[in-house]
Amino acid sequence: MDTAPPTLPSTSTPAQDTRNRRKGATAAALASAVEWYDYFVFGIAAALVLGDLYFPAGNPSAGVLASFATFAVGFLARPFGGVIAGHLGDKRGRKPMLVLALTLMGVATTGIGLLPTYETIGIAAPILLVTLRVMQGIAVGAQWGGAMLLATEYAPEGKRGIYGSFVQLGVPIGVVTANSVFLLAGAFTSESAFAAWGWRLPFLVGLLVLVLAWYIHKHVEETPEFRAAERALAEKEKEEKGQATEQGADKEAGRGAGKGKSGDGARNSPLRTILRGHLGTVFLAGGSFAVNTATFYILITGVLDYTTRELDMNRGAVLTVSLCVSLTQLVLIPASAALSDRVGRIRIYGLGAAGIALWAVPMFLLIDTGSLLWLAVGTFVASCFLSIMYGPQAALFAELFTPEMRYTGASLGYQIAAVLGGGLAPFVMVLLLETTGTSMSVSAYIIGLAVIALGSIKVLADRARSR
Repeated sequence: MDTAPPTLPSTSTPAQDTRNRRKGATAAALASAVEWYDYFVFGIAAALVLGDLYFPAGNPSAGVLASFATFAVGFLARPFGGVIAGHLGDKRGRKPMLVLALTLMGVATTGIGLLPTYETIGIAAPILLVTLRVMQGIAVGAQWGGAMLLATEYAPEGKRGIYGSFVQLGVPIGVVTANSVFLLAGAFTSESAFAAWGWRLPFLVGLLVLVLAWYIHKHVEETPEFRAAERALAEKEKEEKGQATEQGADKEAGRGAGKGKSGDGARNSPLRTILRGHLGTVFLAGGSFAVNTATFYILITGVLDYTTRELDMNRGAVLTVSLCVSLTQLVLIPASAALSDRVGRIRIYGLGAAGIALWAVPMFLLIDTGSLLWLAVGTFVASCFLSIMYGPQAALFAELFTPEMRYTGASLGYQIAAVLGGGLAPFVMVLLLETTGTSMSVSAYIIGLAVIALGSIKVLADRARSR
């Protein structure tokens, strides 16, 4: 059930509405795909080469930990991107912030591809790498809310879930593309050439993001719900000014009073409104999603390092399994989102979280066999539960907040989950494996996050029922 107000009637023709809806949904999906591609190539490179090139150490685990710590820095930066873009996106519009996020990501990713190594420029290399990773984090933190709202706020009634899933598809598309490019780079270069320059090629593809940013800037219109919120605010300000005039204030004083009143509203300070009255909802959203993002990054980054370094499995074979598993999400994510339009977001979302908790132990028991077949089975089933949860997530988060503070609220909830879950997950996984010597400790970590998720989901469901 939708908790946000319905979209106001459009003043454009049905044909224009259809064109704008398709153009907005396509742009949102492409923006999400290219942005996540740029973000994921760093995770793959962190597991394969960045530790040796930028954090040389005698102990291989120390280099991997340093590399994953840099990976996590990008997640720590994501809430800043979400706050800044959310605040401005709720005031200035969804489209400008999405264009800015894409531009920043393109510049940062290309910069990593051109960055000299520690051997060439010394300590400046890891410092610059961390700086560029922070830029990536700010960009992806700003992007998700803009792309998600570009899709969901264009959605026709009753189809917000499926439209939101177009943005969610950017994640598996980004993973598939990043893995494919790394596989191609490895296939056409020797081991030494890959370590020297082959790994840079996937980062240089980031230049294409700038082309998409230009296209969205030129050809995509602002969302109808944001335009409706703008019109409603203008009407409210007009009424307030008229009331001030009727009470005997002069023209300039009336205008100032009107501005003062509207300045206290969510439109002029969406972040303040969220912090004062909706922070609990933000944390519940973040708590409900942390298990999903943590498990996801464990699968695509932590397991890649674990299987190649600890289990001596072939890098190309493991990447191929990851690629194939991600392809299945292209079907499962929109399917679960469409189902949520029929039976409700919370029900589908909670089913995915429960499945992750139940599968955490069997998954690592299968991975520990060192068999590619059982690795594929273990990660595929986990990916199914992640997709069931991820499909309706965009629409669910959008419906938790009204349009004038939706970019800020939804972005904050998502990025809090990214910090608590995804950013730290590969790092925590390596630490747990080094400390305990068993992968069951990683399963326990996933189960703990799943319990938090199920508790948060129950509170959100209770609130929805009370409304």
